[in-house]
Amino acid sequence: MSVSPEVGALVRRARRIAVVGMSDDPFRPSHSVAAELQRAGYEIVGVHPAGGTVLGVTRYPDLRAAAASGPIDIVDIFRRSEAIPSLLDDLLAVRPSLVWMQLGVEHPATAAALEAAGIAVVQDRCLAVELRSIRQGH
Repeated sequence: MSVSPEVGALVRRARRIAVVGMSDDPFRPSHSVAAELQRAGYEIVGVHPAGGTVLGVTRYPDLRAAAASGPIDIVDIFRRSEAIPSLLDDLLAVRPSLVWMQLGVEHPATAAALEAAGIAVVQDRCLAVELRSIRQGH
């Protein structure tokens, strides 16, 4: 099952993606997915309390700091499901077009709150895996 046409359109229009939980470890999924998105032409913004530079980009301590550096189209989340509610206020403040929760990450109540605010949500899917079919219009 692929994502909806509306979500596909948001991904195709996006330019800047914040990767929440972006690791500096090249063997972690957050690192490899960020690298794949970068290769696909997206501007990546890292979000991780450790800060520093990864894949040549700055990692900001939180979403609001990342958004202060420029608008964010998609927030791609690599956090445990139980941590998702703690991101809600920042997600609502940043107002991305799309919040994408990676494989194994879902929180229906937070997703419902985001959708009620007009923010599209995808849960338990890998953006890098879906990207090829999205870009082909499937």
